[in-house]
Amino acid sequence: MNFAAEKATVFYNPSVSDVNEFIEIIKDLGYGVSASKITFPIKGMSCAACVKRVQDALSSLDGVFSVSVNFATEKAAIEYMPAQVGMRDFKKAVKEAGYEIIEVEKGEDIVEKEKIERENEYKKLKAKLVAGMALTIPLFLLVFRDRIGLSAVIDIPRQTGFIIQLLIQTPVQFWVGGQFYAGAFAAARHRTTNMNTLIAVGTSAAYIYSVIATFFPSLFEIKGYSAEVYFDTAAAIIVLILLGRLLEARAKGQTSEAIKKLMGLQAKTARIIKDGEEKDVPIEDVEIGDIVLVRPGEKIPVDGVLKEGYSSVDESMISGESLPVEKKAGDEVIGATINKTGSFKFEATKVGRNTMLSQIINMVQEAQGSKPPIARLVDKIASVFVPAVMGIASITFIVWYLFGPAPAFTYALLNFIAVLIIACPCALGLATPTSIMVGTGKGAENGILIRGAEALEISHKINVVVFDKTGTLTKGEPEVTDILTLDEGPVGFARGEQWTADEILKFAASAEKGSEHPLGESIVKKAKERGVGLKDPADFKAVPGHGIKAKIDGKTVHLGNANFMDDENINIRDLAEKAEQLSGEGKTPMYVAVDGTAIGIVAVADTFKENSLAAIRSLDKSGIETVMITGDNKRTAVAIAKQAGIDRVL
Repeated sequence: MNFAAEKATVFYNPSVSDVNEFIEIIKDLGYGVSASKITFPIKGMSCAACVKRVQDALSSLDGVFSVSVNFATEKAAIEYMPAQVGMRDFKKAVKEAGYEIIEVEKGEDIVEKEKIERENEYKKLKAKLVAGMALTIPLFLLVFRDRIGLSAVIDIPRQTGFIIQLLIQTPVQFWVGGQFYAGAFAAARHRTTNMNTLIAVGTSAAYIYSVIATFFPSLFEIKGYSAEVYFDTAAAIIVLILLGRLLEARAKGQTSEAIKKLMGLQAKTARIIKDGEEKDVPIEDVEIGDIVLVRPGEKIPVDGVLKEGYSSVDESMISGESLPVEKKAGDEVIGATINKTGSFKFEATKVGRNTMLSQIINMVQEAQGSKPPIARLVDKIASVFVPAVMGIASITFIVWYLFGPAPAFTYALLNFIAVLIIACPCALGLATPTSIMVGTGKGAENGILIRGAEALEISHKINVVVFDKTGTLTKGEPEVTDILTLDEGPVGFARGEQWTADEILKFAASAEKGSEHPLGESIVKKAKERGVGLKDPADFKAVPGHGIKAKIDGKTVHLGNANFMDDENINIRDLAEKAEQLSGEGKTPMYVAVDGTAIGIVAVADTFKENSLAAIRSLDKSGIETVMITGDNKRTAVAIAKQAGIDRVL
């Protein structure tokens, strides 16, 4: 034992014990073992039985702690000890099980590679489905010509009709349905069965019987019963199951859209400063300690600490807060957030997989790939499902052959095929993981991160829901809610020289014209809605965190908070009480002053979403307690919670 290095060296006899046994002992003692996690795509899985086979192959490796294989995502997530086992072992185990790991080169986008693989699979399936339908439709017209009034048009001898059916159906059986044979043979090589086995055996039975009946009909003729062929049955089964596979492939592609959208938030390049020169590099090449330059309107490429400059940053994609956050030297900045105003330099502290966005993406991927208890139960059932179906189908054949009506063999064969085909366990392995993928993916798109499938499964037990305010209960976009004038002429003006709401709005919006700040944009938007004509500002000056100053029609206009007015020696005494009242209602009051005299207030607030209040009422009716959590001051938070009907505020 080495306490300083926190390592233990064990010498043991492999015939008596193994590494996994030592790991369990260490865990029982209350300690952990250093482990790594890896997730990689698996190619070639076609049903729930495949999941069990891949999982068993990987679990059998020494040094592997846990394995979770997801049929819907077609991925395997492994927790393992790097000193004992590695990627080479995983590839070998998966290959021996009859499948393949999709390898990704350095710098290659794994999501994009998976997308390409799925698109290629979809195109192949679509081409085979179209070919299968093009052959199966005329096959059905030939078989059912008497019933649909085509016997006069297609007037051919019975035996000739059988041969034509054979010629049409053979490419459907072996080319269109070739993947079922490939999958069945791969499973047979490993002494197991899967869904492909059921399809291959069922359709082959119909095909082989029909071929024999075509050339040796006397073998199946019993007491006046002529031998029939079932080429159309085999073709229809293959085409319909191929259609199911096509829809399945399409569904799998759509379920990864949430991850693609999250990854799309990330900047593709970064502008680093080296030896006094600016250089644009791919995001993957940014290293810890690099100095990165960010200009207004650009995405921050990675996480870091601001070293030089001052700006405001839109962090709504992380926090939901609609208002930009002021940043100065020493403040942390987050990758994928958007720089709004000034330029700044920051030092990269987290890159690659360690950035906050990457961790969010990883959390969503883990949640989509995780398995709830019910899915693990499904895997156990699926592992014995195919052999059980084969057994039941065989019993069905024997019973119908021994006790069924004439022609017994024909009826026995048809029922044997029916049991095999109808029992294909597609939904058994796909329903649970697909629903988890869709649920966690839709949650991520709407700002809800579900930590895992188990959390999703027990969500029906929730009795308290805690809401963030900004961007969750509210729209996340500020709107002008109030424009207040003085009841009497303001200080320094002759009594009766009253400014109207539209005049106050005109000065405020004209000063903010061209502003990228959300508060300024909301004021300009309100002026346009009310048809207020705007003027171009001159001598514009912004004081970050305080307000703005500009010339409008030769008048000096100030717009900002109380501190800004104090700094500019503007008396706001007559408006202070109204501003305090607005603040208590959860609104942001901004004073408007013209030529050094306060003339009114424009109040802005992040208003409730149309469905927020209805959602809270619905939860209350269901007996679920609602709580609001916010970074606002307590007075404002309580006022907003009261409007929403929420009693508790954190």
